[in-house]
Amino acid sequence: MQSAVLKVEKVDKQIGRHMILQDISMEIGQGEIVGLLGPNGSGKTTLIRLIVGLMKKNNGRIMINGYSQDHEFLKAMTSVGAIIENPEFYSYLTGFENLELFAAMHDGVSEDRIHEVVKRVRLEHAIHQKVKTYSLGMKQRLGIAQAILHQPNLLILDEPTNGLDPAGMKEFREHLQTLVQEEGTSVLFATHLLHEVEELCDRMIIIQKGQIRASANLRDMEGKEQVLMNIQPVEKAASWLDTNGYTYERNGEQVLLQLNKERVSELNRQLVLAGFDVLEMTPQKQSIEEAFMKWTEGGTADASTDQK
Repeated sequence: MQSAVLKVEKVDKQIGRHMILQDISMEIGQGEIVGLLGPNGSGKTTLIRLIVGLMKKNNGRIMINGYSQDHEFLKAMTSVGAIIENPEFYSYLTGFENLELFAAMHDGVSEDRIHEVVKRVRLEHAIHQKVKTYSLGMKQRLGIAQAILHQPNLLILDEPTNGLDPAGMKEFREHLQTLVQEEGTSVLFATHLLHEVEELCDRMIIIQKGQIRASANLRDMEGKEQVLMNIQPVEKAASWLDTNGYTYERNGEQVLLQLNKERVSELNRQLVLAGFDVLEMTPQKQSIEEAFMKWTEGGTADASTDQK
């Protein structure tokens, strides 16, 4: 992985007798978009609030750009931008005036930088209109502009597409991808929408019942096939697959393998040369939803009411 912009190490959060988060460890590298995904009550929002300093952890360590959140909080937070649920603005001011107020809270944010981020989120046509006239999608774009105004290394988004229609979601994803490409920003993206993770993120982290259950590189998953094979004799074939380092699941007289697409034909040739009869090979494309259900043992993907 690239150098870690965010590093969370063995973090616990307990409220009363209830353990909300337990032994949470994760990293986000420079320029990564990481989806934080979990079923109902998984603790995603609690984790995000710990990272941005809105809640205090009980144990563990959080490092942002090499700065300890415990000992160098202001230095750590200087490099963070965040949208926690729906961004809030002064509705009686224009978009530009709202950005000017936010810029005044940070050192070195020039008027040129304000114009730059306005152009990046494509709000030039409306930036001098009052925010009360903005649609929800326009407010989300203004929220991104505000969050990146001070050029943070890490952008944290908690359910940022809530309330957006499909066109607005698509536009939001495009803005985010452009931001990462042009500024190298790292993004932690918490959402309960599996298709958003699939379309937007480089990696996803599954959290359930306050613990991390899995972490998967989605770009690696894109290049792999699941292949259901009927190989005879199956017992000897399974032993051969073990010896040659293949990962598979046995299903009666069939085996299910996951491997890179370009290796499918090569494996077939190797099995035939080894004396096995390959009676059938059927591609089985595994979706992220199927992987999610497997990792969470069937937990629901709708996580819109996390523990607070």
